[in-house]
Amino acid sequence: MSPHRRSRRTAALVSAVAVTAVLATGCSSSGSGSDDDPNAKVTLSVGDFGTFGYKEAGLFDEYMKAHPNITITENTTTVEGDYWTALQTRLSGGGLDDIQALEVSRIALATSDQLSNAFTDMSKAPGVEKDAYLPWKWQQATTSDGRTVALGTDVGPMAICYRQDLFAAAGLPTDPAQVSALWAGDWAKYVEVGRQYQAKAPKDTFFMDTATGLYNGVLSSNSEQYYRNGKLAYKDSAGVQKGWKLASEAVQAGVSQGLKEFDTPWQTAFSNSTFATTVCPSWQQANIEKYSGPANAGKWNVAQAPAAGNWGGSFLAVPSSGKHVAQAQALAVWLTQPEQQAKVFQKVGNIPANQKAYALPGVTDFTNPYIGPNAPTGKIFSTAAKAITPAETGPHHGDLHGAFSNGVLLMEQNHKSPEEAWAATVKQVESTVQ
Repeated sequence: MSPHRRSRRTAALVSAVAVTAVLATGCSSSGSGSDDDPNAKVTLSVGDFGTFGYKEAGLFDEYMKAHPNITITENTTTVEGDYWTALQTRLSGGGLDDIQALEVSRIALATSDQLSNAFTDMSKAPGVEKDAYLPWKWQQATTSDGRTVALGTDVGPMAICYRQDLFAAAGLPTDPAQVSALWAGDWAKYVEVGRQYQAKAPKDTFFMDTATGLYNGVLSSNSEQYYRNGKLAYKDSAGVQKGWKLASEAVQAGVSQGLKEFDTPWQTAFSNSTFATTVCPSWQQANIEKYSGPANAGKWNVAQAPAAGNWGGSFLAVPSSGKHVAQAQALAVWLTQPEQQAKVFQKVGNIPANQKAYALPGVTDFTNPYIGPNAPTGKIFSTAAKAITPAETGPHHGDLHGAFSNGVLLMEQNHKSPEEAWAATVKQVESTVQ
């Protein structure tokens, strides 16, 4: 989800120390802060980042109408990295929301021995069906001793979103099946199509928005990323090596506009129509519509990514020290039911983590009205979700991801050679993570 669902480097090394204070209270207060009276007037705060889609899909209003004693407030932070930094502070100093969202790159830390007791065991919450969730998504939020600290909200199956008009102007096909065939099975073909586009590109346009998106796409479709058997393995990881190599080639070939994802110039580039493709996790659809604007409605389309992979996706956790644990768990369970996840998908494009949603009308057969009636959005993203092979993650996954994304930017914006950028990235990781 992550416009949202990206990770920026934060000081995660202090996490274990920062949460020590809350663990004592978390262990002793699980459930004890809940109101005994289920009809008591209660205000529940939901802390999240980016666009989870609950407000947009009308779910908060729907829940409050069905539960007149409940008032829901949402505390949203635009950038996940900023949200995570603030959450770490609140874990040690207080001020937690009744429900806290967790991004997938942070989930390994949330399930660690240092932090897991700060959150309630959602597997024991009334109404939870373990088998309804994608098995790998459920497992990601489960500790070594079998506690599930959060429920999956969405996953980030990838596609390639592309501008039909710019493709046509460059002499490339525009039909989704034909476009998918251009790079089927190999991210290197995606870069090669970029060279073809750039040779005939409309003036002042580029094939892709950023090589960091390409790096993230390649990495996310590889089963080996930053960890191997519980240990850091980024220096010789197959996913990191391939992603870095292809990102370097894209930069050197001049097929990327060199933008920093989610920053203002990147947002403006959508409305200015200066790039033809973006690596497109399902949640990216919300960004496309928001930043491209009404003038570009119907100009986008969606094709299969070269390989299935997961980029982003999140969870809902209920802090053990909350004052309204029972009510917060009930809301979190309801928000992650298939019917609610389907409504969020239809509104903002976040593919459900609850696999029962795929059988509901308006999911697999969904077409995004902004992108266009002929764009097979539901089919492509739900098919990709089922094909995901999850990668091993670790407690510093988000920090590593941020560091390597910044490394690609050193090539794109600071004109560093691949070797110089790699050395700088490794130095940054070794000084902050190891």
